[in-house]
Amino acid sequence: MTNIAVVYYSATGNTHQLAQAVAEGAQEAGADVRLRRVPETAPDAAIDSNPAWRAHLDQVSDVEIATPDDLAWADGYAFGTPTRFGTPSAQLKGFIDTLGGLWANGTLANKGATAFTSAQNTHGGNESTILTLFNVFSHFGAVIVPPGYTDPLLFAAGGNPYGASVPSSGNAAAASDEALTAARYQGRRLAEMTAKIRG
Repeated sequence: MTNIAVVYYSATGNTHQLAQAVAEGAQEAGADVRLRRVPETAPDAAIDSNPAWRAHLDQVSDVEIATPDDLAWADGYAFGTPTRFGTPSAQLKGFIDTLGGLWANGTLANKGATAFTSAQNTHGGNESTILTLFNVFSHFGAVIVPPGYTDPLLFAAGGNPYGASVPSSGNAAAASDEALTAARYQGRRLAEMTAKIRG
């Protein structure tokens, strides 16, 4: 069985929705999946300034926190994050920065890797955030698995060939059915391609 880790950060629920859909897609493809969120590092004052942020953090308290061991276990992995000025969130970047040991010994290499994101606006940094994560995957020596234009359903979700993305318009948990369908497809594709990479 192929092991897939879906590791993400979400403030108000949009990236969480995508993460769940990616995990579901990988499971549909027969993978064993770990859905993990990275720790929240923002101060309480910032979180409490946005009721949707606090509400979401409380709602996902039962989702396990990601550790480097989850990446060591995985044959392939998906990283998800809201965009922050066109780049990944500090919370996800902080987790990535704990993976130096696994990078150094080659544990993260030769594994399927994909990414997904959300931004307030359609052109608010979705593509650049995913491409930034592709830079990370290249340093890991991973095999990047984008959805590309490999299924017509991707066009209904906006046609992002790099990874599933959601323009939230400032709303919490606003992922459309089309975006979630694209994310499930991305999870299936990651699991299927990772199985081929493993041989």
